[in-house]
Amino acid sequence: MRAPIGHFDHATPAPDCLDELTRPVAEAVRGWHGSVPAEQIVYVDTDPEWADTATFVEHYGRELLEQSANCVVVAGKRGADTTLAACVVLSTTRVDVNGVVRRQLGARKASFASMDTATGESGMEYGGITPVGLPADWPVLVDSAVVDLPYVLVGSGRRRGKLLVPGKAFAEIPGAVVLEGLGVA
Repeated sequence: MRAPIGHFDHATPAPDCLDELTRPVAEAVRGWHGSVPAEQIVYVDTDPEWADTATFVEHYGRELLEQSANCVVVAGKRGADTTLAACVVLSTTRVDVNGVVRRQLGARKASFASMDTATGESGMEYGGITPVGLPADWPVLVDSAVVDLPYVLVGSGRRRGKLLVPGKAFAEIPGAVVLEGLGVA
């Protein structure tokens, strides 16, 4: 199949290549329901050497920079309580951790989660974390600009491979909250 965006040698509907995905991502794709059929989520095989955004778009198409999103894990703290959440913003922006995220989580302090926490709690590889398949009790904060795109390139749960997901599907991920201004220039 031809990928809906980018220049990839191999593109496959995610339900047809569950063995290429981490366990939590494969389970989420297998149990997917919503207005966007799971078959519209596409897995593209990519070299993990080119996983970081700048290198990735140089190799697979500069137009992907405007169609890519980063998913980062944050920790919001209030007293002894810590809430982990995922934030999905366009790759041309950064997450407003100390403003939008902190307020949305009702936290006194918010910061990026450590690599060990992010990977250990998500079951995904660092540099490939995706909002598809995160723990059900995590809020998934999604910038409205991500939802507005026809397709968005995001991690697949591993550094090898990416998912191409219809933007509106991000609003249907369990725990998703669409927010204006989550991603700032």
